[in-house]
Amino acid sequence: MTTRVDPWRERVDAADWAAVTAEIDEYGGALLPRLLTPEETAGFCAMFDRDELFRSTIDMGRYRFGEGRYRYFAAPYPEPIERLKQALYPRLLPIARDWWAKLGRPAPWPDTLDEWLAMCHEAGQTKSTAILLRYQEKDWNALHRDLYGDLVFPLQVVINLNRPGVDHTGGEFLLMEQRPRAQSRGTATLLPHGHGYLFTTRDRPVRSSRGWSAAPVRHGVSAIRSGLRHTLALVFHDAA
Repeated sequence: MTTRVDPWRERVDAADWAAVTAEIDEYGGALLPRLLTPEETAGFCAMFDRDELFRSTIDMGRYRFGEGRYRYFAAPYPEPIERLKQALYPRLLPIARDWWAKLGRPAPWPDTLDEWLAMCHEAGQTKSTAILLRYQEKDWNALHRDLYGDLVFPLQVVINLNRPGVDHTGGEFLLMEQRPRAQSRGTATLLPHGHGYLFTTRDRPVRSSRGWSAAPVRHGVSAIRSGLRHTLALVFHDAA
């Protein structure tokens, strides 16, 4: 009997997780290896116009979220999404628990993603949260946080589905951290094609004169100067 190889788990496991942890502890974001092949990224881009795959579509300009459109996948997800979330969760869990211990908060997250999502559903957070985003020239995404309810996992992952410098220019991924009693700190990262980027969903611990303090963090996308940019966002809690 042969064991089925899970290529998405192999890609997740190929990361240097000690280095990823050190980077996100320092900056609130960390680059991950290639999580999707060029063929898989093209497949996701082609999904954007398939209405049957999605539960909801948001026009960002209408809600003053920026400019562009994004769509929430309906459950069950396409296989790469489900496999990547299942592979990433146990890697992210130690980071999340360590952060909450530093902040003196109880960590509610169980050992498996299925258990955690069951908790979300019991709390009334039953809507799927994986997102496919499309940005055209001059589109952008305002700084925000993807919370969706009282139960929140503090880390999430975004994957660039297009080739920067070829398919699009601009469109840097932005993080803005509000530091305790200081001016905010911003970072901008141009995400490589198919690679993941791990970042904080709500806030993160930073050292202060009194030990550890929670620094709120928002994320967004700079203006697309030319071309087309699609991204896949993996959120690890469901929505109310």
